Order: sequence, then structure tokens, then C-alpha cells
Amino acid sequence: MLEVGRLCIKLAGRDAGKKAVVVENIDSNFVLIDGQTRRRKCSISHLEPTEVMLTLKKGAAHKEVAAEFKKLNIILVETKPKTAKPRLRKVRKSDLKSTKEVKPKATKEVKKVAKKVVKKVAKTAK
Repeated sequence: MLEVGRLCIKLAGRDAGKKAVVVENIDSNFVLIDGQTRRRKCSISHLEPTEVMLTLKKGAAHKEVAAEFKKLNIILVETKPKTAKPRLRKVRKSDLKSTKEVKPKATKEVKKVAKKVVKKVAKTAK
């Protein structure tokens, strides 16, 4: 079982070859690690312990771990999540039509009256 504060090298996964320190023992097979790796649960079989011990409390914060790594001259690369860009809104056909003038539609009654007027005008024109 690895003790809290033990410096280890990660053997497996995308963090393989990076240095990490045991922050907390979860159970007999898993520990919480932090350092050059992502802070996460890790199997003991994926870690190679070194002789170096850091003075850390159980469940130490990342800032405390970073300070201890700085004392050992181990460089930590801090990555920050990308900020979300505003999403572009789709242009819909209805949005394009709304910019044009909308004429009111004529009802059936209005159309009938208009036909009668047109017929009268046509008769008088003859």
C-alpha cells in the first residue's frame, strides 16, 4: 500500500511516464493522485513508487501539491479549460421573410366585392 505523499511515476494510460504524488488512499487497490497527471483515482498497479516522500496531508489541495513539486524543481504545466464561444444562430427562411413588408390577406367577402366592382367597371367601360 502506498503512503500519502509518496512520489510515483505513472506507468499506464495517457499520463504514462509523468510524475504524481499520492494524495489519498481510497482502498487497497486504488489511490488518489495529483501532480503532472490529472487529479484522479488510479490503480496501484499503474504506479511505480519512488524513494522520494513529500510532506502532504491526506486530501491535500492541488496548490499544496504544486508548491511541493516546485521545491523539487519539477515543472507542472497548468492547463485551463477553453472558454465557450458564442454559438452562431441559424438563419431561417421565416426570419428572412419577416424583414419584408407583409400585406394583409384579403378575405373571401372582400374578394367577392372586388369581383363585382371589376365587373361593373368592365360593363361601364364598354
